[in-house]
Amino acid sequence: MKILVTGAKGFVGRNLCAALQNVRDGKDRSRGDVQVSEVMEYDIDSTSEQLDDYCAKADFVFNLAGVNRPKSQDEFAKGNFGFASTLLDTLKRHRNTCPVMLSSSVQATLIGRYADGEYGKSKRAGEDLFFEYGRQTGARVIVYRFPNLFGKWCRPNYNSAVATFCHNIANDLPIQVNDPATELELLYIDDLVDEMFLALQGREHRCVYEGLAIIPQGEAGTGNKIDLGATYGYCPTTHHVTLGRIVDLLHTFARQPETLLMPDIPQGSFEKKLYSTYLSYLPQHKVKVPLKTNVDARGSFTEMLRTISCGQFSVNISKPGITKGQHWHNTKWEFFMVVHGHALVQERLIGTDEVWNFEVSDSKLEMIHLLPGYTHNIINLSDTDDLITLIWANEAFDPNRPDTYFEQVEQHKS
Repeated sequence: MKILVTGAKGFVGRNLCAALQNVRDGKDRSRGDVQVSEVMEYDIDSTSEQLDDYCAKADFVFNLAGVNRPKSQDEFAKGNFGFASTLLDTLKRHRNTCPVMLSSSVQATLIGRYADGEYGKSKRAGEDLFFEYGRQTGARVIVYRFPNLFGKWCRPNYNSAVATFCHNIANDLPIQVNDPATELELLYIDDLVDEMFLALQGREHRCVYEGLAIIPQGEAGTGNKIDLGATYGYCPTTHHVTLGRIVDLLHTFARQPETLLMPDIPQGSFEKKLYSTYLSYLPQHKVKVPLKTNVDARGSFTEMLRTISCGQFSVNISKPGITKGQHWHNTKWEFFMVVHGHALVQERLIGTDEVWNFEVSDSKLEMIHLLPGYTHNIINLSDTDDLITLIWANEAFDPNRPDTYFEQVEQHKS
């Protein structure tokens, strides 16, 4: 497919084009049966000749072009309606009835606080124009009314509170929150892009609106009888979050290099998506994180990462010939993995004499369970090289309750 993306340099356009290019170049094979042969990027600095060429050969059009922050109110109509009209007229001239998608906004409902906004009016006019185009030409038209968007590459201090908060907190700049209880409906850019790929396959989610409420109508292309001319596309995965919650999370993320504590970020959660967004705004000097290393004559021990519910990660370095450990735990258990060097890991059940010996090295990466109730050690078998071990413990170390008791693995009998 040859795909035209207007507004290609904007927030959504940039993310969508990157995803389309990954499919085109064979870097992403997870997008089902979508085939992309060419990605045609159109933006404000493109020429009318380019638009004409692109419209002649496009197999699908994503119209993401629009004006959000004009210098004057009439720019809304010009940017959000005027270009849409030019685009559709160009497609008509080439008799190209390929599917077309329009990026609209929930403000186009013209309901409640959106009733008198010029931006919403211009978006609504664009929607009407696209629906009429579909009726006239028979082209498949998909109009999406997006809520607030967030994700990497979103421009701060423009029209996204999340982008502004992420940028400012990452760069130690002040933020202003007038009402922490204000709730936003947020759509993450990767979820939006996933929906765009469904649209490419004719499988977009469809809905009708009752006021501001979305009434799902199922997926197109599934055999359901959906009046495509009377429905909108929509992204089913959004998050309702207060401004106060967003700011609290961002401050937690900002403190992570100091606390080493990784908050819960379950798969698909808003927290996971917001953390990724926050990290995309980090300045260069915050990308490298210094760690506290505990050093003695035997080597060093460095705590790398703590989690709320899944323990901690650490790195242990043992000098040649050194034995470390010689202790046991009641509840704590660990994984040891040697990533550099040659070692002997020993374990013995407390109250018994049998010693288990595990020889490990970087020539074959293996993980050793260090079991509760077993005293254990790790011995660097090299006379010349340091031993480097990656350690995961099922709980973060608590100096007030260390659950660590000295006892040699091999007991010397007189």
